[in-house]
Amino acid sequence: MESALSKAHTKAREAMSTLDNDPTSTTQAKTSLNQLAKNETSKDQTSKEQKSYHTKATGQALQTVEKHSTDHDLKLYGSCFCPFVQRVWISLEHKGLDYQYIEVDPYAKPKSLLDVNPRGLVPALRHGDWGCYESTVLMEYLEDLNQGEPLLPSDPKARAHSRLWADHINRKIIPLFYRYLQEQDISKQGEQAAEFKKQIDVLVDAADPEGPFFLGNKLGFVDVQFAPWIVRMKKVLVPYRGWPEDDGKGRWGKWVHAVENDEHVKRTTSDDQLYLDSYERYAENRPNTSEVSKAINEGRGLP
Repeated sequence: MESALSKAHTKAREAMSTLDNDPTSTTQAKTSLNQLAKNETSKDQTSKEQKSYHTKATGQALQTVEKHSTDHDLKLYGSCFCPFVQRVWISLEHKGLDYQYIEVDPYAKPKSLLDVNPRGLVPALRHGDWGCYESTVLMEYLEDLNQGEPLLPSDPKARAHSRLWADHINRKIIPLFYRYLQEQDISKQGEQAAEFKKQIDVLVDAADPEGPFFLGNKLGFVDVQFAPWIVRMKKVLVPYRGWPEDDGKGRWGKWVHAVENDEHVKRTTSDDQLYLDSYERYAENRPNTSEVSKAINEGRGLP
């Protein structure tokens, strides 16, 4: 029986062929797909049963969870596989704030989570007797506390510039990530890949030309907004859709390298297998995968 990853490899090879008009992307895609082919046999042995999402972090992320397991007034309710949670988590680590990380299963919707977010979605933040949710709102809240290293610049124009391009990420790039990953039609995968790349290029064109981060040499708000999906391009899109693994060159390559190697991003990132398992259901577009996948399938924006 053909495994999910083997099927994904076949689809990826055909879908990425639609990017032949871009020589750089084509070369990178072939390299990525060849590497995928080498791993296919061993992956096939472990992919015959459907994988599910993980409920415990691994690697450096697990170490960070353990360091922040003590009861604290500031609590982050999160799920280790969720990129929206990772945004807030990176922000907390970047600022060096004391907090408690609480792993929850958003599909089980425990009362502790529902008390903060009646929708039962993560991330959710409780600070004393107050609670709130939505990742961008929570990042803004942490900025407004004026504690630790800020992610937004002090200049009002630069702050507005950051918020503008954070909005581009949320409205344009992230939905395309999921459309591309969830698309089962081979020809449409190629279309989604091309549009995904186009919207990333628009963002890169708006970034500081030297970088390596969006506004220059320091991690900022826009970087953290995008960082979890940059991580998942390599850990999810490369194996499941043959997305070309970046070679570290050019402005985009410098940005990817800087984000992937940022200490706060690394502290909140689990080992590869967690993402490979947790995102198989998206790659197969299984029913009831998540509120995000449902919204994408229905042609709506992010929930």
